[in-house]
Amino acid sequence: MESEKVNVTITLMCKVLKLSRSGYYAWMKRQPSPRHQENAILSERIQQIHDESRQTYGSPRIHASLIARGFRASRQRVVRLMAQLGICAQAKRPFKVTTDSEHDGPIAPNILDRTFTTEEPDQAWVADITYIRTHEGWLYLAVIIDLFSRRVVGWSMAEHMRTPLVLNALKAALGQRIPAQTGLIFHSDRGSQYASGDYQQALLKRGITCSMSRRANCWDNAVAESFFGTLKTELIYPTTFANRAMAKTVIAEWIEVFYNRQRLHSTIGYCTPVQFEENYWRTLNQTLAA
Repeated sequence: MESEKVNVTITLMCKVLKLSRSGYYAWMKRQPSPRHQENAILSERIQQIHDESRQTYGSPRIHASLIARGFRASRQRVVRLMAQLGICAQAKRPFKVTTDSEHDGPIAPNILDRTFTTEEPDQAWVADITYIRTHEGWLYLAVIIDLFSRRVVGWSMAEHMRTPLVLNALKAALGQRIPAQTGLIFHSDRGSQYASGDYQQALLKRGITCSMSRRANCWDNAVAESFFGTLKTELIYPTTFANRAMAKTVIAEWIEVFYNRQRLHSTIGYCTPVQFEENYWRTLNQTLAA
């Protein structure tokens, strides 16, 4: 009504809408209700959080982010406001695995046995390989994830998926992490890269226990599979990579800056992996100092 008064007199509008002039002016002076004001503020913050998440968060993570920032709102209210804003999470799509298990290399038993949580960092790592399409050709990515914090502790990219690809990811992880005194379990699928003599020797040299998934059972390595699902849904599928160099730069930034340090993870109480580790070490140091 307010937007039309430049073209139509207030008297005529009130007559057509069967409203009194006094009622119209009372409506104009009326302040938004506290609930309406709260919704406006929440909507602004929801949009901000969604933008900060690179348009990937759904209601669980947005709700957790609001709570962490001191806002009080039910999950249902967040869902409703997101719908009004036209915001929704990106849905994951299935993707093909890259495992080559037809080889003569040694197969380790499934020691991890789907125990996907640990009590401290660097007790269990999981590893896997995926592929990324570019206009220049395929790019392969190998990652290593710490089950304690879900942090990517090592990664490597190359034009091939031979043993050096996974060895470089392992070297990156061991270059910045120290296996737990109780021992480190390294879990992967049965791929030829992980069963190779060079890779097995690298694990043995550091006293790392090898564990492998059962044949054709992606659930045995569900954490790594889930990570790649997130990567592909939130970054790979929406992005067109002109060449491998572009893909490497974008993926490296996504892993180190966004995933490890900004993206909230539901398994660790909607903390980021880095934040979860920092909280652990802070609590441990306070306990030891007490």
